[in-house]
Amino acid sequence: MPAPKTRILFVCMGNICRSPAAEMVFDHMTRNAGRAEEFLIDSAGTIGMHQGNPPDHRMRQHLTERGYPIFGTARKIEADDLNCFDWILVMDEDNEQDVRRMDRDGLHKNKIRKLTDFGVRYRADRVPDPYYGGEEGFVHVIDLIEDACEGFLQSITARSSAP
Repeated sequence: MPAPKTRILFVCMGNICRSPAAEMVFDHMTRNAGRAEEFLIDSAGTIGMHQGNPPDHRMRQHLTERGYPIFGTARKIEADDLNCFDWILVMDEDNEQDVRRMDRDGLHKNKIRKLTDFGVRYRADRVPDPYYGGEEGFVHVIDLIEDACEGFLQSITARSSAP
């Protein structure tokens, strides 16, 4: 019987910029490491305004330039996601507050973390929303996401190999 997959949900506000970027980056990293079968990776937003839409065209462009395959459509986080996922990695403090409000009894508080908690090269307290900014904002966000996803993959690898 195969080992259960580690289930990871990346969350931002609209699920069209940051969280789908994190999903695509982490998916690509696990595939390159030969570990894709160990994970179930998804993303969601705290609002449903963009449900069914593809990732923002600017994010798609910058991710494509870095060699990431583009996939996915926006969806809103649901209460059942708190039960279904092992890790819920949010992009900023507003996303964190919104997700924690869904966890009324505090049963899932340990699995809700900021993605930037796993940053190695960058010391940031959040992945800023690039939606209303310029192109450089998208580049910076991808830099932060790549760094934190690398750190997260290292972290869970270390946990799974610990005695």
